[in-house]
Amino acid sequence: MYHLTALVTLLAIAFYLFVTINVSRARSRTGVKVPAASGHPDFERAFRIQANTLEWMPIVLPALWLFAVYIGDAIAAAIGAVWIIGRIVYFIGYSQAAAKRGPGFLIQALAALALWAGALGAVVLRLV
Repeated sequence: MYHLTALVTLLAIAFYLFVTINVSRARSRTGVKVPAASGHPDFERAFRIQANTLEWMPIVLPALWLFAVYIGDAIAAAIGAVWIIGRIVYFIGYSQAAAKRGPGFLIQALAALALWAGALGAVVLRLV
């Protein structure tokens, strides 16, 4: 069973729901009407945080699960939790200013790379 990986997956989805709701709140707060995707810097940053999180989820979630299956539940979940922490740091920094998004982006990118490389390595080892 992969209880820890399942929990991290659900937390990642919850975070995505949070940033999606944050876009709606930013839209209301700044007066940017649907379907516009630009118009106020605060809204645009919230929108990009949500979009960037969505862009990374198809990379991270399959790698997370493949890592869990081929290497282990606990370590996959731990790296997945680091990815979520990186996304939170990214959210906080980018919400303040676009220039502050770097540290969170680096944390989550390294976690994603670790999951992907670990899963790939484990699969390749089993093929040879």
